[in-house]
Amino acid sequence: MSNLIEKTDYSLKIAAQFNDLKVELIKQSSDLLNEPRKKAFQNFIAGGLPTLKNEDYKYTNLQPLFSTDFKFNPVFSGKAFPDEDLEKLIPQINSTRIFLENGCFSNGFFSDLPKGILVGSLKETAAKNPERIRNYYNHLTTENNDPLVALNTAFATDGYFIFIPKNLQVEKNLQIINILSAETDSYFTQRNLVVVEAGASVDIFVCDVALGSKKYFANQSTEIFIGENASVNYSYFRNQPSGVAGINSVFIRQEKNSVLKTLTANLYGGLIRNNLFIELEGENCETGLYGITFSDQTQHVDNFIRVNHNKPHCNSYQLYKNVLDGQSTGAFTGRIHVKRDAQKTNAFQRNNNLVLTDEAKMFTKPQLIIDADDVKCSHGATVGQIDEEALFYLRSRGIPEKEARLMMTHAFFHEVLQQIKSESLRNSLNGLIEKRLGGEQNSVLENQS
Repeated sequence: MSNLIEKTDYSLKIAAQFNDLKVELIKQSSDLLNEPRKKAFQNFIAGGLPTLKNEDYKYTNLQPLFSTDFKFNPVFSGKAFPDEDLEKLIPQINSTRIFLENGCFSNGFFSDLPKGILVGSLKETAAKNPERIRNYYNHLTTENNDPLVALNTAFATDGYFIFIPKNLQVEKNLQIINILSAETDSYFTQRNLVVVEAGASVDIFVCDVALGSKKYFANQSTEIFIGENASVNYSYFRNQPSGVAGINSVFIRQEKNSVLKTLTANLYGGLIRNNLFIELEGENCETGLYGITFSDQTQHVDNFIRVNHNKPHCNSYQLYKNVLDGQSTGAFTGRIHVKRDAQKTNAFQRNNNLVLTDEAKMFTKPQLIIDADDVKCSHGATVGQIDEEALFYLRSRGIPEKEARLMMTHAFFHEVLQQIKSESLRNSLNGLIEKRLGGEQNSVLENQS
């Protein structure tokens, strides 16, 4: 009964915030963004803020987060952020940088935009050129029953919009830098849309960072449409203080002969939930989903994945690795659903976890649902500790125990990091991982004024 009371109280608390801001949200947005707002909010109220009784959230307790009196819809300052505050937190790569602050697109903060592509504010595009996004916005999220995704749609006002036209090969990485910065404890909403037309290719690297010492909760949803014969590398990197919590939901639809590779890298943060939903809607799709997480102290990271094989002759592969230290907790829930018409499917899933202390806990739940009869599918998970024989071998070669443990922990991620196509991104991410494992990033993140 107590869980039900908690759920009702926090849902009503959020409902009050929405009702207070509803007029302002509608005023800030165009008809296209406002159309699904009311229904989305009703869907949230119907489902309520998830409790541990919700099967999809059984490992992630959101209830304590909303005991904080967050300010919803924080003001966008539009200020430029000093390089020194950011460069320590994000990988350094040759890229076109695109900035957002508190979920709002920062006009004029990028340069060297590759010719032919469109990058801009979702809010402005919906207002000035709604036909550009009408056939895409909210099409992938509308059938999802996650209350936090519905809440995102209810509060959404802005985010980034990327359009890659037919057959364009974008050579330079697009680096999206999402910055959270506020004077009060705040709840942020960001909504993004990416459309990659037939035959095009692009590498998108999203970095979530936070400045300041306040408590933040970020609810972000991204819809990505990949056309026939198109190719997308989509990487997501989080490096935020322990006072920051985040829900990041990514919805991707692949058409015939398309190729997708994703990387989710969680280096630092508080409570983190990554949702990844893939729909393979054409034959001969290739999909590779990879992830790394390092958590310590009392951090919690939950990777939740759904892959639907809807058409035949498609291949998907998942590899997620987690290292847990301190009293941290982690969760992996991955489901592959091979539909009846998806014959000749190859689908593989693996989750490997390294637990460094007796207090750390990992929950893993790989799943296969196979409705077709001519497929090759497998899934597996492991949870273990550092190999003491290998550790002894390194120490016998004169390597101190602390350094040897760091080497072995870093090496555990090697298989995933090798999937990164960009050498500069791979090297830069390796450097940040070394700093994180050595405690240097902890100091930078937790000592902001």
